[in-house]
Amino acid sequence: MSGVITVGVDGSEHGSAAADWAAAEAVRRGMELRLVHAWAQQPLDLPVTVDTEAQQRWAGNLLRETRARVTGRHPELPVTARLLPSDPVPALVAESAEAGMLVLGSRGHGTLVGYLIGSIALHVLRQAKGPVVLVRSPEQVQEEAGEAGEVLAGVGEEPDGVLGFAFEAAAARGAELRAVRAWSLPPVVDWGPGSMRLADETGGLAALEQKRLADALEPWRARHPQVEVAEQVEMGSAAQVLLSSCGSAALMVVGRHASGPHGLPRIGHVAHAVLHHAPCPVAVVPHP
Repeated sequence: MSGVITVGVDGSEHGSAAADWAAAEAVRRGMELRLVHAWAQQPLDLPVTVDTEAQQRWAGNLLRETRARVTGRHPELPVTARLLPSDPVPALVAESAEAGMLVLGSRGHGTLVGYLIGSIALHVLRQAKGPVVLVRSPEQVQEEAGEAGEVLAGVGEEPDGVLGFAFEAAAARGAELRAVRAWSLPPVVDWGPGSMRLADETGGLAALEQKRLADALEPWRARHPQVEVAEQVEMGSAAQVLLSSCGSAALMVVGRHASGPHGLPRIGHVAHAVLHHAPCPVAVVPHP
């Protein structure tokens, strides 16, 4: 992982929360913090004139004020700031390829509606080259600062990226890692003789899923022996199982495929569900 955590700031309370979370995470991991703000100059053919010099001054002031705030709280943290003269989505996607992680804020619309993702964050998530953490509100940062909590990892069929990120996050916090694997009964047409024999040898479907989780965890436990791991195997949809298990989580880590049908970028239904409804920051890690 790169030694830099990059955070996008935009002047909103969600962007401010993201900067505070990223700064604390950079201190925990011994990494550098990079603050970025992306903006594009107005096309000449637009009917409404925008004062680009005023916009640039505002963006520069925003970066300076944010830097002053985070260095005031973490004097030992190395912080740089960059103004990116580009549209936010491609600029942040490019940043995600260089940084160890990209941190963004996202809009919240109350507990009844749940956690709704801003359009820029959604587009960046679909195309990001590395892990992206979405932070919902200042309350999430305050709650995590108050107690360690646990790191919750959703372990699917391609677990290495998720588990690598989750183990590092747990080690940095001195927190327990809860590795969650959800499963459901396979369709009859997918249940061949080889699968039936393997299930019989391991003591049934639930035991088979438990073994798959243990096998996925084994190399990461060897790399991070100091991290305590709780294993959870539960029948049900992955999104429902993860959301029902995240009450004490300080961070949830899930994966996403690099592309969906026809090669188009996507987030995936599990990541999409937890991003909308999880009460804690969520890290989305693209599968290798």
